[in-house]
Amino acid sequence: MSTITSGISQAIHLIVTLNPDVMQIAALSLYVSLIATILAACMSIPLGAFIHFHDFAGKRVLIVLIQTLYSVPTVVVGLVIYLLISRSGPLGFFGLLWTPEGMILGQTVLIVPITTGLVISALGSIDKNISDTLVSLGATGFQKVVQIIKEARYAILSTVVLAFGRAISEVGVAMMIGGNILGQTRVLTTTIALQTGLGDFGFSIALGIILLVISLIVVVIMNLITAGLSFDSQWVLGGPRS
Repeated sequence: MSTITSGISQAIHLIVTLNPDVMQIAALSLYVSLIATILAACMSIPLGAFIHFHDFAGKRVLIVLIQTLYSVPTVVVGLVIYLLISRSGPLGFFGLLWTPEGMILGQTVLIVPITTGLVISALGSIDKNISDTLVSLGATGFQKVVQIIKEARYAILSTVVLAFGRAISEVGVAMMIGGNILGQTRVLTTTIALQTGLGDFGFSIALGIILLVISLIVVVIMNLITAGLSFDSQWVLGGPRS
């Protein structure tokens, strides 16, 4: 019990004093996960929209494959990316192994299936009557697509927030691609695993608290988005309720 108490006390001290090592690790984690999430969103939203709005052979199979990749182990993604960007790999000349950029690539690959699949689900949840109404009003195909995406914007934004939470909490890709190098590629999750193994519980608890706070912020944002969606629905269904 004394180990836990002293660890929590040390953790609070590290956070309150803005320990440079703790702040650097937290900042790198946010940087890698934010960039990976933005890249994944830029790829997934157009890809998900294309799959949703077009009919083609194998569409159902493709969607099932994308949904299957939701639960792919992070170490498998890490292994694939490692083989691609290692010196002997086809992308080895980019020098991405053991770098934050390599970690960004790995996290992007990890969350693209999640964001793509959830974007498809978000667009599919829009009432078909909206599409029929737009067509009857003379909207072009492009205008219809843009309007339906606008209707699904809150669900799509929730997807992006969820993807960020998945990226910042993963360990396998960050460890295998980044190498957990001090001052270069150490992020919250990999450092917690390392410091716990070394018995430095105070440092691990400090990073764990920061990770929990970030997770809390992600949940709050998702709830605010959901509340915004509910509020918009009330207006659509007949104005604000007294």
